[in-house]
Amino acid sequence: MDVDYVVKAAQIASLLEVSGHPKPGNVHRNRDFEDMVFEDFLISGVVIGDIIAKAALQGESLRESSNLSSLALGKLILEAVEETNKWVLTNTNLGIIMLFIPLSAAAGMSTNLSELQKNVGKIMAQTTPEDAVNLYKAIYLADAGGMGEREDLDVNSKDSEQELLDKNVNLFQVLDISAQWDLLARELTTAMPITFDYGYPVFKSIRKDYGINSATVQTFLTILSHFPDSLISRKYGLTISQEVSKEAQQILDQGGILTNPGRFRLKKFDEYLAHHNINPGTTADLTASSIMVALLENINQYHLQF
Repeated sequence: MDVDYVVKAAQIASLLEVSGHPKPGNVHRNRDFEDMVFEDFLISGVVIGDIIAKAALQGESLRESSNLSSLALGKLILEAVEETNKWVLTNTNLGIIMLFIPLSAAAGMSTNLSELQKNVGKIMAQTTPEDAVNLYKAIYLADAGGMGEREDLDVNSKDSEQELLDKNVNLFQVLDISAQWDLLARELTTAMPITFDYGYPVFKSIRKDYGINSATVQTFLTILSHFPDSLISRKYGLTISQEVSKEAQQILDQGGILTNPGRFRLKKFDEYLAHHNINPGTTADLTASSIMVALLENINQYHLQF
């Protein structure tokens, strides 16, 4: 796959995701949070471009290899977080980075979407304990929890980094532990089924007739309706997260952003979530990866058409 295209697909997907309006409960073009604003996300989506290119190039170099552990996935994730931190003060894109880096490396290895999804699975399965250590460093640097507190391998404990090496626990295994309660971890340990089977098809079908913004918001609602957001679950409990998903489904039942009744209810939903500081952030990350996959579908045509 063309590396320059992969970089642009990642950057554009980041920008389109945050621009989606009204993407309920998240920063978007008409809503800022107190600690992060719309422009922070625009900047974050652009500045990781060099690391995306590096991931795609390394993936390309390993296209014929059966040993993908030299990809150093964790180091690439850490480098992307370090680069983001040079430009913005808050964690705007850790989840997106965790999804985009393996997607970009897999894109470098692939010629079509079927290969892309399979290669994501292969890359994740062949990660190393060093990758896990670098992921912990990235999470710590981004000041983002997300794996829950544990007696062992606690992401909030610096001692865990040595423990990962001593116990030979790789990045996949760490995420597999977290997959019980973290949607992003589950996505990464199961070859991204939400991205490929739910988000991408919706974005593709809606974009054709209704345009980019409608496709972005409808993709977000679709993912949220099927999968209670784990960021909400961690902050407020599973019951609240399930109620949010139920409302997303009811909005879709009224047509979502595609109809006047759906848009009216969607706007109220956005206002309610923002007022109560309920942020479906994991859903936003998965929306971004869905858009990136939709863009990567056209990679062999060497042009983007919306």
